Order: sequence, then structure tokens, then C-alpha cells
Amino acid sequence: MSDCNRRDFLGIVAGGAAMSLAAGFTGLNPISALGKMNSTKARGKMNVLFIAVDDLRPQLACYGKKHIISPNIDRLAAEGLLFERAYCQQAVCAPSRMSLLSGLRPDSTGVYDLNTPLRKALPDVLTLPQHFRQNGYETVSIGKIYHHPEDDLIGWSTHPYRSKGEWVGRGYLLEKNQAIARQRTKGQGPPFEAADVPDSAYPDGKNTDFAIKQLHRLKDRPFFLAMGFHKPHLPFNAPKKYWDIYRPEKIKLADNPFIPKNATEYSLTNFGELRNYFGMPKEGKVPDNQARRLIHGYYACVTYIDLLIGRLLGELERLKLRDKTVIILWCDHGWKLGEHASWCKHTNFEIDTHVPMIISVPGMKTAGRRSDALTEYVDIYPTLCELCGLQVPEHLEGTSFVPLLENPSRQWKSAVFSQYPRSGGIMGYTMRTELYRYTEWKERKSGKVRARELYDHRTDPDENVNIVNNRKHAETVRQLAVIMKAGWRGALPDK
Repeated sequence: MSDCNRRDFLGIVAGGAAMSLAAGFTGLNPISALGKMNSTKARGKMNVLFIAVDDLRPQLACYGKKHIISPNIDRLAAEGLLFERAYCQQAVCAPSRMSLLSGLRPDSTGVYDLNTPLRKALPDVLTLPQHFRQNGYETVSIGKIYHHPEDDLIGWSTHPYRSKGEWVGRGYLLEKNQAIARQRTKGQGPPFEAADVPDSAYPDGKNTDFAIKQLHRLKDRPFFLAMGFHKPHLPFNAPKKYWDIYRPEKIKLADNPFIPKNATEYSLTNFGELRNYFGMPKEGKVPDNQARRLIHGYYACVTYIDLLIGRLLGELERLKLRDKTVIILWCDHGWKLGEHASWCKHTNFEIDTHVPMIISVPGMKTAGRRSDALTEYVDIYPTLCELCGLQVPEHLEGTSFVPLLENPSRQWKSAVFSQYPRSGGIMGYTMRTELYRYTEWKERKSGKVRARELYDHRTDPDENVNIVNNRKHAETVRQLAVIMKAGWRGALPDK
């Protein structure tokens, strides 16, 4: 814990700040093979705790980031299956969430931005929560699940819940920041805040309090409880005690704060999402002192959310619901913290499309293992259906990864697919294979390829050099273009 203040961290635990470690959250011993668990008659209806986190890249200790304090998510990983190579379908909130919850890829939803509500784009689609509701589950949405709370009202048993409190604008509690937020059109004050307040003073804390009340209410009936955490989305607002865990002088800047060599004109953005916050430069790089403060805030938010997740898991255990609840944790996309001379998401790079995903199923014999199989967020819908004994709808464009819960190292998909639009009618299609990331930037109307990218993850895991025009890789490019043309159906695993 060299980057952190151990004394402050232990003080938070001792103070009962939502740590599952302090609450006695314990793991379950494997009780059966997964095949036996899948028998609905043998186990009855399984509940689902569906945990969504906004803008969280795999910046967790269980993903090898040992300077991050994330003991509750780490423990969930130790009791479940962690996916090393999971990918979202588009690296921005609304399209990613809509894709996951509908089971359709962005080109099938037709939604690539934040403006189109789900039921306007897909009035008749059977969504994941709606499917569970139709099969006798009480479905509850808390916090940020869809980008817009009104997206899928027929999918929920009660109106989606988002807490209200004393904050102003984008969630500010400090008076000076509230004053700034009131003066700005979209309430975007500073990009971070460290108010000395209890966990429940900020929206995620209040939402967690409500979620715990719902667990008590639902404990005797089958439920699909969707808990959506807003952080670590901008602004990086978290109680001061979580900031104090990390030592500012130990915060490291990105290892690759430069534009990739041979990047295309479509590869990067000007990270306007961050620039719109008060005090951020309107152009050019973010100064190092600001960059460290931003990274510090991101880390603080991750730990804050981790401890709230610990509260939720601890209550699930205390209510004796853990042995009949499937838990899945996912995050809508990755995020840049200065890598590639950029910030935020909105690209097709690995750092934006690569996401954390952890699933824990009672009795799973592979608890504590990891899978490096290529998986996608469209795979979550069919997986939860299969685990809970529901029929898998025919419209889904993902693949249940239940076989990976039985054998995490089995052969799986040969490629996974993401995409991101650019102005002028350009769509970037990107494909991750075992060894490469290959991207085609195409005119949507004509299909003409305007630019390509190729990154070799054996020698360049940070995607710093586009080698697509290197002659020695010409045959690799040709082969990957064939796989890309075949699309996701051509990459499916053998049954």
C-alpha cells in the first residue's frame, strides 16, 4: 500500500465505513457443479444483483493495479470469476448501456450518442429487466442503469430511483463549488471535490442506503436489483476521507502521455467532456499538477464506490441471500487518465473499450479463478437468462458465457467487436483478437475504408504505434480484414 496512507485506511475500516471486511462478508464454499446449479427445480429462482459502475476502467487491485484500494470488489473477484478481457460495444454511456440491456449491438440499436431514448429507437425490444419482470421477478432500478432514467419504464416494477440531496449542479456540496455550478449552464463546476462529509451525503451513498432498504423489502421474493453507481464519472467528487487514503506525492502520471505514432485523424478526441469543467484548459495538454489532482480524484472515487459495494454485499450476506443470488459487476466503458495525450472515453482504443467484469454464482466450482477469454457486454443478457433458468430471447446478439464458468480456460470467441462514430458520416469499427487490435474507419453510406489501425499486443499492449502500413504486417492486415468482414457471427465459439 505504498501509494496510500495505511493509517487513514485502517481508520475508515474501524469506523465502519461500509467495508465488507469489517462487516464480516464471507465467501461461500463451492457446493455443487454448475450443471447442477442450472437446474431450476434444484435451486428455485435465483436473484440477480446487477452492479453497474460508470466510467470505471479495470483500475482495481484485482486487475493488477495494486496501488488501488478496492478490497470489496477484490473479494467479489475471489469468490467469483474475473474476466481479464471483457469489452464494451461502444465507449460512451448511453449506447453501451443500451446495447447491454437490449442484447443488441450499436448498429442494431441505431443509437450512437446520448440523445436517443431507448423506446424511441427500439419501441418493441424485450430488454433484460423487462424479460425478468415478465418471468415473475420484481425488477428495481437504482442510480444510473440506463443513461436516461426514463429509457425503459416498462422494464421495471417500480419507477427508477435516483436520490435527491443537498448537492448542486453535478453533485457539489462545498459552497464555493456550488456557487460556480450555479453560474454554469450545465452545472459543471470544478472537475473534482473532496468535501468532509459522510458517505451518504453524495448521491452514490444515498442510493446505496436505498438499495439496502430494497434488499430488506425483497428478501422473500425473487428480485433483479440493478444498482448503478455514478462514480468515478466526472466530477470526481468523493468524501475527503477517501482522498486522504492516497498520498498526492505518490500519484503517477500516465506512462504514455503522447499521441500514438501514425494515429489516424479519427483516432482521438479533444476530450471536451473534461474541458467543459471549470478551470480546465480549453485546448492543449492538461498541466501535470492538474493531471495528478484528477488522477487522485479518480482513485478516491474508485475506493469510495468500492466501500459502498462492500455495504451492499455485506447486507446481502446478513440477510442470508448470498447463496441464492447471482452477482454481476460491470462498468459501461473504460477511461483515459492522460494516456495517448487524452482524457475521458470516446475512442476505439483498448483503454476505452476494455472493461472490468466479474460474476459470482452460488456454488460455482471455479470461484476465485480468472478467464482470459474474449467476452463482450452483449454476452451478459443471455448469460443471466441461462443462470436463472429463463428462456434466451431469439433477438440477442451475444453469447452466454456459462461454459466459461465451468471451464474458464476453454476455447472461446476468436474476436470481439466495438465501434465509435466520427463526424462526417464515419464509423470506426474495431476488433480485438488474441494478439491484435484492428480498426477500420469507414464511410457509413458507401462502406469505403478511409483509414485503418493495427496494434500488436505482444509488443505494444498500450497501443502506442499503429503498424498497419508496415509491409511486413500486410498479410496480417489482410487476414484481419476478412475476420472483420465476417463480423461477430464469424467469431462465435464452437459449441
